[in-house]
Amino acid sequence: MRAPADTTTDGFRSGFACFIGRPNVGKSTLMNALVGTKVAITSSRPQTTRRAIRGIVHRPDAQLIVVDTPGLHKPKTLLGERLDSLVRSTLTEVDAIGFCVPADQPVGPGDRFIARELAGVKRTPIVAIVTKTDLATPQQVAEQLLAVGRLGEFADIVPCSAADGFQVDLVGDLLIGHLPAGAPLYPEGDLTDEPEQVLMAELIREAALEGVRDELPHSIAVVVDDVAPREGRGDLVDVYAHLFVERPSQKGIIIGHKGERLRAVGAAARKQIEALLGTRVYLDLRIKVLKDWQRDPKQLRRLGFYD
Repeated sequence: MRAPADTTTDGFRSGFACFIGRPNVGKSTLMNALVGTKVAITSSRPQTTRRAIRGIVHRPDAQLIVVDTPGLHKPKTLLGERLDSLVRSTLTEVDAIGFCVPADQPVGPGDRFIARELAGVKRTPIVAIVTKTDLATPQQVAEQLLAVGRLGEFADIVPCSAADGFQVDLVGDLLIGHLPAGAPLYPEGDLTDEPEQVLMAELIREAALEGVRDELPHSIAVVVDDVAPREGRGDLVDVYAHLFVERPSQKGIIIGHKGERLRAVGAAARKQIEALLGTRVYLDLRIKVLKDWQRDPKQLRRLGFYD
């Protein structure tokens, strides 16, 4: 993944940077703000991100590919172990690392754990990013900048807010400053390299995450089985998808009273998928129980979480 240097490109930089942080510190929201559109789902629920999603930032003098990683945490399931392994492998493949710590919460054990992990990453510049400044007072932000500075040696430390755009461009500038010289790696106009079916599955999962609580968010997985234009209808695309949970009781929660919640999930997801595809969509969404899929290697592979 590391971008090769290209000394024939006059002043142009290109390469990869990843965001790392504990769950729910605003990594996906910041990546979306940098790219200028939604390429990763967001939720108030921790551990929303389950893949290394790549968003592409185009500048006149640079192309920055931002890799949004799952939140690094102490795993409790096989899925958690694979997500942590994904994060660690990503750290070795990028040109720069953005370490995200929220401004509105004290530095805690999770932040210190990640800082220790990053101390072992050699020769890759690390930019410490204090996120969510819109949720903190100026004094809190100043104190957090000092606290983050004590966590390790960083190339830069910068506060920002993806919600109101405060210093988002500066975050991009700092990361780009650590990229090697090189030609663009993706065509102009590409905003992500995620397949459309994966993006659709993520949009359905995002809709399903709204309003659920306790352990259920971690038990939800979505697979889009088929996408096809409706025969004889050039303005309509049929999307067939399965939403998986781990227990029958969770299936009941997703369906809701007389199917009301499932209809709401489908309507919200369909609206987002229509915006993605630029056409009307019929969404056929089915629910299925896959017992303890987070701990089952066979089911994890079926759902796209490989070793």
